[in-house]
Amino acid sequence: MTRATPILTALTLALILTACGKGGKPDDAKATTKPAAPLLLAPEDLRQVGQSGLIGAPVITGAIQPARRADLRAEVAAVVLQVAKDNGERVRAGDLIIRLDPTSIRDGLTSADEALRAAQQSFEQAERVLVRQRTLNQQGMISMQGLEDAEVRRNSAQSELAAAKARAVTARQQVSRTEVRAPFDGVVSERKISVGDTVQIGRELIKVIDPASMRFEGQVSADRLGELKLGQPVSFRINGFGDAEFRGKLARIDAAANATTRQVELIAEFNDRAKAPQVAGLYAEGRVESADRRSLVLAEGSVVRQGDNAFVWKVAGNQLKKVPVTLGERDDRRGEVVIASGLTVGDEVLRAPTSSLTDGAPVQRVAAGAGAASAVRPAAPASK
Repeated sequence: MTRATPILTALTLALILTACGKGGKPDDAKATTKPAAPLLLAPEDLRQVGQSGLIGAPVITGAIQPARRADLRAEVAAVVLQVAKDNGERVRAGDLIIRLDPTSIRDGLTSADEALRAAQQSFEQAERVLVRQRTLNQQGMISMQGLEDAEVRRNSAQSELAAAKARAVTARQQVSRTEVRAPFDGVVSERKISVGDTVQIGRELIKVIDPASMRFEGQVSADRLGELKLGQPVSFRINGFGDAEFRGKLARIDAAANATTRQVELIAEFNDRAKAPQVAGLYAEGRVESADRRSLVLAEGSVVRQGDNAFVWKVAGNQLKKVPVTLGERDDRRGEVVIASGLTVGDEVLRAPTSSLTDGAPVQRVAAGAGAASAVRPAAPASK
């Protein structure tokens, strides 16, 4: 009995200590539990759900071209003496661009001027003779036949004078055409000759364009012609400008389709000409926006797919919500998809969600540039 008593006492004491230890752990855990850190979201981490009438709308392909452009060609046959402007240089209306050798043409002008002077003298002499013949005829000193002969000679001299004046004017114009000048304010876009070249009449010399008159000249399938109307909005992207989107309006639709391609040419003017590219010939592709096709759209990068299901991470107040969505038509060119249900216009969703997000997680908005590149980042723990 004496040995059993200390053993029982020790066991009882151990059980009490164990029970006390177990009972204290939950309280300690509760005391040390901290709320989850909010996710930092900057404006660049979010994307708004918008409306568009572009998905499924007629596609336009073409290039950016100036409305004012001039292909300057040689109007006389001569040797190139000077090229005053090169590609990319700006010119003002009337500026000298190319000078051709005027030597032989000036000789022609000199000859024409001499012929004009001789014709003028012949006419004046014939006119004086006619005046004298009329006087003599009135005095009865010459016959009517002599008077008529004088009138014929005067008329012939008058015709020759008129022809000589025309030849002199033509020769003077030919001399002026040895100087090729800018027809309007613009930029030299394509020089096709050099000093020393011999050019013939009709040869293309240089092109001048007006960068302030750029527009989108494209083609659309004739099958979609019934959906087009003048004044419709056009949204397009230009090669070399990344994802920048340009806006315009249909300004002209040709009345005939190309017999080979069955494409119809059209022109869209920029809404803001100041933002138009200053380089002609850039490839562009866009769509004509149709009010009948307006629907909710979202960039595919914001949509997460799981088998046949899809969802987005929507920012609702100060929380992150996992929202199932129903997808519609997809636009491969723009990288957008129609949202048939699940969202409304103006909803904010994560631009590039990750797999580590949880439904109901708290969020905190920060200034632009402070968000994480992955669109989510936990806030730093508060210092003690």
